[in-house]
Formats: sequence, C-alpha cells, structure tokens
Amino acid sequence: MKILVINAGSSSIKYQLIDMETETLLAKGQADRIGIEGGNFKQKAEGKPEYKIEIQMANHAEAVKLVLDTLTSKEYGVIKSLSEISAVGHRVLHGGEKFSGSVIIDEKVIEAIEECCELGPLHNPHNLTGIRACEKMMPGVPQVAVFDTGFHQTMPDYAYLYALPYEYYEKYHIRRYGFHGTSHRYVSMRAAEMLGKDPKELKIVTCHLGNGSSIAAVKGGKCFDTTMGLTPLEGIIMGTRCGSIDPAIVPLLMKKENLTPDQIDYIMNKKSGILGVSQTTSDNRDIEEGAKAGNKRYQLVESMLVHQLTKYIGGYAAAMGGVDAIVFAGGIGENNPQYRTRVAENLAFLGVKIDEEINQKAKRTSVEYDISAPGATVKMLVIPTNEELMIAKDTMELVGKR
Repeated sequence: MKILVINAGSSSIKYQLIDMETETLLAKGQADRIGIEGGNFKQKAEGKPEYKIEIQMANHAEAVKLVLDTLTSKEYGVIKSLSEISAVGHRVLHGGEKFSGSVIIDEKVIEAIEECCELGPLHNPHNLTGIRACEKMMPGVPQVAVFDTGFHQTMPDYAYLYALPYEYYEKYHIRRYGFHGTSHRYVSMRAAEMLGKDPKELKIVTCHLGNGSSIAAVKGGKCFDTTMGLTPLEGIIMGTRCGSIDPAIVPLLMKKENLTPDQIDYIMNKKSGILGVSQTTSDNRDIEEGAKAGNKRYQLVESMLVHQLTKYIGGYAAAMGGVDAIVFAGGIGENNPQYRTRVAENLAFLGVKIDEEINQKAKRTSVEYDISAPGATVKMLVIPTNEELMIAKDTMELVGKR
C-alpha cells in the first residue's frame, strides 16, 4: 500500500509518498509560495534526479496537481499512475475536543474541522484547503485526518484546565490542547521499542525541540501533560515564540506601547523567543556557533533553554511519580549534543547519566541513539521524529478496516 502524506500550510504543501509494505520513503517534496509571486516546487526521489522548478500556482488545487504529475512523470516520478496511491493522510493541526484519534475524512469530519478553525485559525483553514484539493484531484481515494492535538486528549482535567472562570471553558472551550502530538506519540512508541518494554510500563518525557518546541509527559503510553496550551504559544522558549510568560505582561505592554490585540499577538508569536532575546536570529544553529565564539546574548539563549528544559522535565518526572526515559527529538533535540549534556548534568540527581562519546555522535545523523552511560537508572535517547510515517501508519490502519 502506497500512502501520500500531505501537510498543507497557508502558501505551501509538503508531501511524502511512502510504501507501507516496507515503510520506504519513495519521494518527498514541497510546493512553496502558492498564490504568491515567485512560486517554486521541488521533489527528491530515490534513484531519480532532484526536480526543481520556479512555477506559479494559483491555488492549492494546482499545487496538488503538480505534486501528482511529478510523482507519475517518467523522468522524476516513482509511480506509473495515480491508481497506485491507496490513500492520502493529512496533518491537521486542531481537532479540539472532537477528535481523540485519527479519522477517515467525510463531510461530517470536514464540518468538525471547520468548527475548530476558531481554535486553529492559522492552520486549520489551510489544512482544509489541502483536503479539498486532494478530493478534487483524486476523487474516490480515501483520505484520513491525523490531528496534532489528538494524542493529548488523554490528559486528565486537572492537567488541561486553566484556573479561569469555569464558564469560559464551557462557553469557548478554553483549555490546554497541546500540539506536536503525532511526534510525541511516534518517539514515545519508538522509545518503548528501543528499551524492549511495553509502553504501558513506562513513564517517558519526550522533548520535541525545533523552531516550535514542546515537551510531553507520557505515562503508560498516553499523554499525561504537555507544555503547549490552547495555542502553540505556551511552553518553552521557541524560535520566534515567547513561550510561557506572566499574563499581566500582555496588558502592560499593550498600554505602554499602544498595541492592538493583533499587534501584541504578532510580537509574542513572531518577534519573541530566540529571536527576541538574541535580537538577530531565530535559528539555533546560529546561536550555537555564536555562543561558542563568545557572544553573551547567544549564551544567554542557550542557558534559558537548558533551564526551561530542566524545569519541565523535572516537573513532569515528579508529576508522573518517576521517569524511565527522556527523549530528545526535532531539529534542535537531535542535533545539539551540548543541550543534552547540560540537561543530563542538571538531572543527575534523578539517575540521568550519559556517555559523552555516544552523545557527540548523535548529531545530524538521522539515526536513533541510546546515549545513556552504564549505570544510568533513567535512559536518555535521541530519536529522529517521523511524523509522516506515523500519519501513514494511521492512514493505512483506518483504510484497511473499511
């Protein structure tokens, strides 16, 4: 069974075609600047030359057609016809309280996703555009929605509720939803497999660290708590997001700087985090190089991230009544040994101890590593996340049950 995985954004579509018989990635690509001047498209496929082209795409339907034409082309393609694609799996950001797992898409599901647009205004409408485009270009091919929020729906009420008047939860569904759920689910499952144990036996803290970052407490294979909240803004410091701050800062800055709600929202989401503190970059690779060269502001960014990682991991270990493994994933989590070293040193009291030689190897390799030292009672693992494969697995499972 070949599954096409689609991640549709406001002006882009990222995709992968996966052969699920062997879990082999056949092709991956991206259409950028859809509906904007300067559109471009690229695809990489096993045994084929890389395809790059500058092309205008008026809408997502045109971009999906380009994806399908490229996948079936003689020179760059990996399949002979679209009939080889058994199903399409879509990443959908927000499922609210409506979805605790992945679902086959029908009109009722589309209506429910539309209702969640208020909770995910920057993502859900574009996810729907991708679904509609595939529906138009591939009529009759089953589609599956895999929600970023789904994995976190197992949180207990005392973990997901905010201490606001309860009526706001009842009226507006204001609560912690969490995100990166597909990634947290994948790496926690892989951690259990690496440790040779049943997920139900384990308490794991998973750290998805990239331009957007979140941490999750996974107890018995289910999400117990997570750092992101109603939106992806809450939690630890990120590329351009501030993470958790004193809420009183918001009205204070609005008054001092004469800001509108949209303006303060933009500052917290797009001008803060690593970019806000460094004032020069949101890319952690720049921070890493600059910190080594002695840049004090960049060193401050690193220390802030290490402090917050330590605080959340330690807090989740306490809340779960222990921890068996700590997982690092995502661009920063997988590729920055020094963060893992510093966090391990801070958490030595829990029984965390790493092999520094192995830790240094686990950098930009896309390979799973157990970097724990002999005698460590809490394992530290580096697991490259694979959200696309998780989406494809859910899609295959659901379509196979039809």
